[in-house]
Amino acid sequence: MSDIFHALPGIEVPVGTISKSLRKMWSDTAAAGGPAPASDDAKATQVNFVLHLGFNTTPEDGVAQFQTAVAFSKRYPSRVVVLCPLNEDAGVTEMRAKVYGECHLGKSKNDKRCVEFVVLSYPRSTRQFLESQVSICLSTDLPLYYWAHRFSASSKLADYHYLLTSAKRVLIDSAIAPDDALTYPWPHPEALRDLVHARLLPIRQSLGQFLSRYPMDVLCAGLENVTLAHDGAHAAEARVLLKWVEERIGQCGQNRAKFSLAALPGGSAGTFDLKFSYAGGKKSFAWKGDLARASAMFEADFGGGRTTLPAAASLLSPEAALSEAMFF
Repeated sequence: MSDIFHALPGIEVPVGTISKSLRKMWSDTAAAGGPAPASDDAKATQVNFVLHLGFNTTPEDGVAQFQTAVAFSKRYPSRVVVLCPLNEDAGVTEMRAKVYGECHLGKSKNDKRCVEFVVLSYPRSTRQFLESQVSICLSTDLPLYYWAHRFSASSKLADYHYLLTSAKRVLIDSAIAPDDALTYPWPHPEALRDLVHARLLPIRQSLGQFLSRYPMDVLCAGLENVTLAHDGAHAAEARVLLKWVEERIGQCGQNRAKFSLAALPGGSAGTFDLKFSYAGGKKSFAWKGDLARASAMFEADFGGGRTTLPAAASLLSPEAALSEAMFF
């Protein structure tokens, strides 16, 4: 895990001088002619954001998630604290810190947005001091959002009680989280948000807009089976999407339809195939999405004639999924 700390950008500084080191980082950047905040307005922070890189994170993956946080902060200026825990056998006894900053132009040359990062690497022996150090790094009177990435066990993550109870939203990705992550008794389960659900937003909107053309009793009457076939790489997205469909039409009226997932054969990368089957075969609905081509096709007949409609199909970018999970 120490390799992640080294892989992430930033200037290593003593832990006790983080605030002072951030100010010096900007002044040194400005003195060298680099992009730096010209005023406090440029550093106007909107959210506190803690990115926790769990034990299952590789250095390459850690850098990728760091860049996702950078991209997110271009739209929502943030004070980002990145946590890099160390395994007990790492042979390290002290907490280490890095500071990092970037500035970006907004809609005009005068609209400069600058974001600040603090990276903390720590062994378990310093774990008792972590919450205090994180609270010092964050901006006061701003909401806190906590993203736990590739944590190895829900019970171990539960040890971060301060973050789990203080955060307005706790973000996880059920595609890579432990199996019990969505059912674990977190301190504030109402704050938990799944990034899989968030990145499905364009697909959920497209399906919802098409199906909303028809009365609910027409959609539900005689519905027997709902099947969603998917490729292997998007099993989590298929699971979450099918649950979303079931929550909306699965138990309406007297209907007790069966909902099931199915695996598509190899060579179907990025493909979804959703079908509704009705008693008597007089009604039908099918939606096929192809993420590789960013396209989809609706085919439906609810008794008024066959309808076909091409549509777009895509997942939100990682930074857009973060904002969707945080704020909506």
